[in-house]
Amino acid sequence: MVNLMVNEGKARLFKNSQGRYLIYLPVDLAEDSMFPFKVDDSMHVRIGFKQGENVLTVTKWKEEDDKTK
Repeated sequence: MVNLMVNEGKARLFKNSQGRYLIYLPVDLAEDSMFPFKVDDSMHVRIGFKQGENVLTVTKWKEEDDKTK
């Protein structure tokens, strides 16, 4: 069996019927051994962008992040 590293994939951003926005990641990407997040069920992440750029940044949410907002 050949294991291929997957560091990008086609995901989907959509708005559900409750008005929430969700991002679905491809299984191959999220289950790659080098994927930066190990998720059993769910986890909080920080997501952001810079105005004028078409880039989202996702980082692990830290407890001290709760204290800064």
